[in-house]
Amino acid sequence: MINENSLVIYKGKPAIVKDKSDGKITIVLPNKEQVKVRDKDIELLHPGPVKNFDEIGITNQFDSSVNEQIKEAWELLLDDITSHHLKELASLIYNEYTPAAAFAVYSLLQDGLYFSGTIEAIIPRAKNEVESEEKKRNDKLRESDERSQFLDKIKTCLKKPDTQIFLHNDTNIEDSRKLDLRFMQDVEALAFGKTEKSRTMKELGLSETCESAHSLLLKSGFWTTATNPHPSRFGLSFNSADIKPDVPNTLCEEERSNLCHLLAFAIDSPWSCDPDDALSIEALDGDDFSGDCALYVHVADPASSIVFDSKVEKDARERGATLYLPEGAVRMLSDDFIQMYALGLAEKSLALTFKMTINKQGAVTAVDVFPSIIKVRRITYEEADKQIDNADSQDAKTLRVLYELSQRIFKRRREHGAVNIELPDVHITINNNQVKVEPLTQFRSASLVRDCMIAAGEGAGSWAAARSITFPYISQETEMQGKILPDTPGFADSWQLRKCMRPRCISTKPGCHQGLGLDIYSQVTSPLRRYTDLLAHLQLRAFLRGETPLNTDEVAARLGYSEAAAAAVNHAERASNNHWLMVYLCDKKDSVWEAVVLGNAGNRTHVVIPLLALETQVSLQKSVQPNENVQLVLKSVNIPKGEAVFVHQQPHHNTNKT
Repeated sequence: MINENSLVIYKGKPAIVKDKSDGKITIVLPNKEQVKVRDKDIELLHPGPVKNFDEIGITNQFDSSVNEQIKEAWELLLDDITSHHLKELASLIYNEYTPAAAFAVYSLLQDGLYFSGTIEAIIPRAKNEVESEEKKRNDKLRESDERSQFLDKIKTCLKKPDTQIFLHNDTNIEDSRKLDLRFMQDVEALAFGKTEKSRTMKELGLSETCESAHSLLLKSGFWTTATNPHPSRFGLSFNSADIKPDVPNTLCEEERSNLCHLLAFAIDSPWSCDPDDALSIEALDGDDFSGDCALYVHVADPASSIVFDSKVEKDARERGATLYLPEGAVRMLSDDFIQMYALGLAEKSLALTFKMTINKQGAVTAVDVFPSIIKVRRITYEEADKQIDNADSQDAKTLRVLYELSQRIFKRRREHGAVNIELPDVHITINNNQVKVEPLTQFRSASLVRDCMIAAGEGAGSWAAARSITFPYISQETEMQGKILPDTPGFADSWQLRKCMRPRCISTKPGCHQGLGLDIYSQVTSPLRRYTDLLAHLQLRAFLRGETPLNTDEVAARLGYSEAAAAAVNHAERASNNHWLMVYLCDKKDSVWEAVVLGNAGNRTHVVIPLLALETQVSLQKSVQPNENVQLVLKSVNIPKGEAVFVHQQPHHNTNKT
């Protein structure tokens, strides 16, 4: 029976019965709170009398490190098949049944190492269970001690700017690193964007953000600047596709137009290793290339080896596009496709050819699409430019007429409101952890390729629309009304034009692409590296084989899925390039850079540094005009935030320009 001043258990905690009246029991909790309860809400631990919690050692509860008396009692009862009341166990261990002993045994029961059960029926745990539990507790205690030591090391590192705990001349560095890896895994996961929480960051009092985690990993030396976390933050893999083609390469048996008599040029950057388009031209009026011409855009033909809803097609859809990083390419299609279909890697190449008739005004007046066999000559933009200037061979003459035709195409688009944006660009490569940044030259042959590829996109779109093939069309609106387009825009003019461009829209319905000056447009020239281009080829291929292409709903679903993936690829590429640009700059403090003014925003000025293709904002010491050159000094670089801070070079400084 429970009386006043009895010691009871309420919701797993000790309580003292204060009063019994009106059919209710009033108890006092250790925090002095009084609660009215029923008999069934509490368990009797000791009849008392207990005046206060000091009598039972509430402030000094049972410690999990048991003493010899407890262990002896456990061993004594191991072979006893009967259960025991808490009172019996208290008497056995402490030789008395006092409130303090009762509460100590209850705490022992709650601890659960040696005993289990209830107050009325306590039994000893089996020996193997106790040994297993002891091992777990010892491991946990050791882990806690090691974690505490690890956190102390990190705190020391944070207090001393030049201290890196993982990078020192210690023969046991790898063993130490492996031990500490346990406690840095959640930090690494946060830095990679795989989680939003980090126990370690929280215990260190640091903000739980990707940037803060990245900063800690660099500061501690656990990461070097060579770690690029950005693809992972966008959920992307660093592993290229490895699924083999659905259909073996027996395509030489397929009926293809033999175009090996045509000069076909694949013009690209010297580092390109997956050429997917080439160009040919024929005059349709004798040898007069000033009249109607046949422009051939030959495109790699991987779609001929891919089946809808196969593993290859689904994987490409999930990837959205090839991820091009300074570290290397993460391919949308496996190397088997590159070897089979990249143009110019073998003596003869298999292609899907888009033949377009271009009139004197640069308009596409007729289109044909068919599979072909071609011979491709691979040349760089620089080599093509030299041949355009010195048309002293048949190759050079062909390149010259291709360039003139592309100018005709561009002029026509320009007359229809096309916007030409030319801002600095760079190529970033990594070699032995050394970052190389190369400004890209604006070659005329690059514009040649661009305008011919755009013509192919216009021709393919109109050809598909005329045959009611569901197709991925691209449209874009601009805010150019009332604006005068500069004939030779500087960087500032291109920057302003870019601000007028709205995001492109891709759908199954044709629409105007105002940015390109076209009434209809699609992209079909990169099926090895863009899923939407591959999807367009799959639709064309199905039609050419006499099969039924995918319907509108099926194409729209694929576009929605792949475009989300492609957007992640684009974001990861930009963030990765910026990361490596910051790595490149991190040891160049106080270097001076030439910048071009783009525009003003309050007391800040937008500028671009052409040698870095880096746009930033600075406060200038003088009034400047768009396209004016200014000199900037690099003051600091923050790799985790992807930020470089520049200040205006004072006129009296005489630092060498970078």
